[in-house]
Amino acid sequence: MKKPFFYFILILLFGCNANKNPKVFISTEMGDIIVELYADKAPITSANFLQYIDSEKFKYLACFYRVVRFDNQPDSLVKIEVIQGGFATDSLIEKKQLPAIKHESTKETGILHLDGTISMARLEPGTASSEFFICIGDQPELDFGGKRNPDGQGFAAFGKVIEGMDVVRKIQQLEDRDQYLIKPVFIQEILRF
Repeated sequence: MKKPFFYFILILLFGCNANKNPKVFISTEMGDIIVELYADKAPITSANFLQYIDSEKFKYLACFYRVVRFDNQPDSLVKIEVIQGGFATDSLIEKKQLPAIKHESTKETGILHLDGTISMARLEPGTASSEFFICIGDQPELDFGGKRNPDGQGFAAFGKVIEGMDVVRKIQQLEDRDQYLIKPVFIQEILRF
């Protein structure tokens, strides 16, 4: 299928985005994922993610590289289920990442970590930049007040998968070593529409 025709079909299927939240198309070798960003509720985090896409920083470099399941986190007292994407290596993160952004907690935005929620990975509040994750199942321990991160601030959720959760679940089941995929799933194309 030719790309211009494909983009035309996307616009027909999901409508024109005037005055609506942006949608992002993520194409992987395992299938396609479509995410709606809640720019109205999480404007800083959504704008950050779109800046990576619009500046083509993710182009040819981004992948899904980490999977967290109940069976591969034996030392965690608070277990979660997610797949994580971004640049995967410290050297790429250092070269390609944009400045870290202000933390928009779930208490502030009202966006909870439910099945399909996309959110930002971080260490301390205000350190999120390029790495993101998608929830498999509801993950309340990632919300403000949750126990997954000792600071209790949770993570910055900013959208939701609206098509392709089957692809997310397939990626999560791939073979890993200590949560890192043996063979990362490269993002072949990522764009907003």
